[in-house]
Order: sequence, then structure tokens, then C-alpha cells
Amino acid sequence: MKVLVLYDYPPSPGGLATQGDLLYRGLLETGVDAHAVNFESAQEKEWYYRWFEPDVVVGIGYWGHTPQLVLHPQRYGVQPVPWLVADGYIANYQEVLDALPLILVTSNWVKEMYVRDGISGDKIEVLPVGCDTDVFAPFSKDDPKVLSVRESLGVSPDQLMILTVGGDAASKGAQEVMQALAIIDTKAPDWKYVCKVWPQPRTKLQNLADLELATTLGIEKNVIYTTNIVSRKFMPYLIDACDIYAAPSRLEGFGMPQVEAGACGKPVIGINAMGMLDTLVHGETAFLANIAQQIVVNEVTVGDESGFEDRHRVIFQSPRTVDYRASVHDIANYLMDLMTDAALREKMGKAARERVVKHFDYRVVAKRFVQLMNDTLGIQ
Repeated sequence: MKVLVLYDYPPSPGGLATQGDLLYRGLLETGVDAHAVNFESAQEKEWYYRWFEPDVVVGIGYWGHTPQLVLHPQRYGVQPVPWLVADGYIANYQEVLDALPLILVTSNWVKEMYVRDGISGDKIEVLPVGCDTDVFAPFSKDDPKVLSVRESLGVSPDQLMILTVGGDAASKGAQEVMQALAIIDTKAPDWKYVCKVWPQPRTKLQNLADLELATTLGIEKNVIYTTNIVSRKFMPYLIDACDIYAAPSRLEGFGMPQVEAGACGKPVIGINAMGMLDTLVHGETAFLANIAQQIVVNEVTVGDESGFEDRHRVIFQSPRTVDYRASVHDIANYLMDLMTDAALREKMGKAARERVVKHFDYRVVAKRFVQLMNDTLGIQ
């Protein structure tokens, strides 16, 4: 089997790039003849089509990347298999995607979104995102690298550290976590809440709004926002530095940081919806807060990034849920349970680690990919 993998290559620290790179690495370690190329590099992709002659081109992205992941390889007579995430709705390219023999998605919730928006479900297979469980692994709290992370953040050894990681924190449920922490502040053990966000212009206003909320709630001295650029090498130690990973995300097609936290042996607080229904087990590896609110829209405005003219209106035949909000009181109760019970944190973290190693290790995912190519497309 010869596979060309299209993603943000060489990989940046982002989720889609990591998803593609772990598949590429897993395929190589499984013995598959594979190459990686940037999904936007038309010339280099064509170069690989001509001399490598891949059996399949797997492209990592979302439906808006259909021109790069599907149409481009089709132009050269190569079989594309997109591995897609979703952002709440699929506004375009239904006809192109529905004509494919196979589409891979990251969770059952993502599959539901594509089926709801016009793609035949019998050609969609769920392939979870891989995790490097050799790198994301439990480290001792006394490990110098872990201690250094806590020291650099100003978290003392006797404080409980709660962590959220994302491009921005609000989309990962940080505002709901802050409201929950404000409820239990006077009853809970000493704590610090760390939000690691990616520095980018679009999130500056969101970060300010989040910090303003912390001030309004009276917990600003316990909330730390860190916006430094970091590599994937740093992330396992950041996660290992925390005691609880909290990310009841508003929109989550898979939840890679939640899985990585589980691989590091950390209990997770999530939301009882979307991709987390695949990755987390309530009461065993995580606590899943109930849905308190669904944000519903009747129309959206899209543009060139989605294959439309600028400011194109898409009006839905029926309202679409594009965002969720987790129950603040559920989060507060679960935080209190974990913050006051070290044995529970350890038990859930151990179960989370075992589940990630068994189901989401990148080598397991690569083998599943190979089996799917064999079973669905007859590619050996």
C-alpha cells in the first residue's frame, strides 16, 4: 500500500497538523510506504502523484478544504480519502463529498453532522485521532521538568492546578469553568486555574473578555492566562504539571487535548456531548457535565474560505446547533469532588491512561486506517 498524506506539513503545533503527522508516523512504523506533503502545495502534490503513484491520498482538514484534499488529487486520477473534522455545519461541497467511496471522520458526532447536512452515512467511517502515548505519559510531580512548569506559572507545590488548553480558552469552556470555580472558591482547597492559549490576533479580545469575567467573579488572582508560543515537546510537561484537566468545550469534534490529558494520567472534566462521547467515559476516566444550553442559528455568512463569494448567506431549512454550553453547577460539583479527593484523581487518571493506550495510541490508529483501506477500498 502506498499512501500520500496531505496536512500542514512540516507540522505546526496545531491540532490538524498533529493529527496528520501522527498518522504519517504510524503508517511508517506499521511498514506502509508513505510520504507526507503540505496540503496546499499544488506543485509538490503533483510531483508525488507522478513519481510515487500513491494508491490513496488521505487529506486531513475540514469540509472547506475539499478543493485541496479531494478535487486536486481527483484532477490527476488519484483516489482521495479525506479525514475530516466539523465546525458545527457543512455549508458546501456536499455533492463532491457524497460522490466519494469513503470519508473518514474523527468521531461519531462529526459523522452525524455530515449525515445531517447531506452526506450518505454508509460511506463515512470513524477513525479517531492518534496520540503519542510514549511522549504523553505520566511523570512524577517531582520531575524537574514538571516542577519547572509549575514554578514558571507561579503555582506552588501545595496548590491544585486546573488546566485548559486551546487556541482560545472560551471555546474550550473556560468561562464555564471560571463560573464554577467562583461557586466553590471558599470551600475548595487552594487552587490556580491556568489557561494556555495560542497567541493570535483573533483571540486577543476573547482573552481580555475572559480575564474581565475572572475579575467580575472575584477570582482574578487565581486565574493565569499564558499566551506564549510553545512546541509539542513542552505540552506533556504542562499537562503533567496539572492536577485536573478541565475542558467542557463549546464545540469539539474529537478533543485531542482531553485525550492527551488522559494519556498523562489526568482526570478530565468535559461535556456530555459531541466528540467527547467517544473519547471519555463518564465516572471512569472523566466527569461529563450536562448540556445547559445549545446555541442555535438559522443562517450563517460565509465566504471564499468555504468556496463561496464574499459574504454569502447560507439559510438553513431547519435551525442548526453550532455551540454548546456545559452546566456550570455540574462542573462545580465535579471540580469539588476531584479537588477534595486525591485518590479519586489518581484512580480516574489511571483508567484514562489505560483507555488512551488501548484505543487512541497513534500506532493503533494507523493499523485501523490500513484495515479500513483494505476492507472498504480493497487496497492492500
